[in-house]
Amino acid sequence: QGKASDMLYFILRRILMLVPVVIGLTVIMFAIARILPGDPVALAAGPNATPAEIEALSHEFGLDQPIWTQYFHYVGGLLHGDLGTSLLTRRPVAADIAAYLPATLELVCAAMLIAVAIGIPLGLATAVWRNRWPDYLSQVVAIGAISMPRFFLGLLLQLCFAMWLMWLPLGGRLPIIVIPPPTVTGFLTIDTLLAGDLHAFTMALRHLAMPAIAMSLSPLATIMRMMRASTIEVMGQDYVMTARALGLPRGKIILKYVARNAVSATLTVIGLYFGWLLGGTVLVETVFDWPGLGLYATKAIVSQDMMPVIGVALVIGLLFVLANLVIDLLYGVINPKVRYS
Repeated sequence: QGKASDMLYFILRRILMLVPVVIGLTVIMFAIARILPGDPVALAAGPNATPAEIEALSHEFGLDQPIWTQYFHYVGGLLHGDLGTSLLTRRPVAADIAAYLPATLELVCAAMLIAVAIGIPLGLATAVWRNRWPDYLSQVVAIGAISMPRFFLGLLLQLCFAMWLMWLPLGGRLPIIVIPPPTVTGFLTIDTLLAGDLHAFTMALRHLAMPAIAMSLSPLATIMRMMRASTIEVMGQDYVMTARALGLPRGKIILKYVARNAVSATLTVIGLYFGWLLGGTVLVETVFDWPGLGLYATKAIVSQDMMPVIGVALVIGLLFVLANLVIDLLYGVINPKVRYS
């Protein structure tokens, strides 16, 4: 019961710490959107609109009011789940984000799954075999993966696997001739399995493979390097030396004592990269014609439609904050001492 109350207090404290972060995020994003140059109302009204029509459109969307009044109206709408209305399409921004967000989340989660599933074991292995050829090879590959831009890697993957070898599709989420499954989660890979359509599931995986790989290499390399450094540090601790002196099997020491403590520092990188990938999908989604938030935000920026831009930035910021909250909770699970700090 004491442990449960400690964990509950830990969760509540972390959630309360997020409140000023969310408030600051709304203020910054709203202010930046309002002080940017350009006239989105005139652009949305069209080139042949009269000044009276532009003024009427500005009044309709409340853009003729003082900025503080606009902000408080926006916050009031946020409390009711209203992210505003697009100037260009006249559609609710919340409905558009709800339609585009699952595609981005599926892409980011797939990329992080690849990065974590490969990066953590590889970092552990290179630490165990440090200063040998696998370690040197991993360092070269990691530097190359971090330095290569994602969109350029995406183009190379398209050229190799789609154009030359013709193993994978060029872009999109599903072929036009494939009927999408009923939407349950918005993740096509999951929804196709729930619908029992293995053919559509295979098609969804083939379309997901290249953009996920393009986005995964940079976090994979960083996670691998962080895991390697943490593992080397943990392997020099007294309790590991004691376990070795007691004659415990090396595999048991690595998996039971070293890996669990070494992964704690890597969790921070995983949480940060999740947020960075959410905000960095624009180019990858454009290259692969992936219908996610990045593509939606790009179209809104080009048309100077600021309400969708604010909505996308706010949703990405909230997801970033939630990801770090989950990482904090995982810290508390892996290392109970963190609950008291």
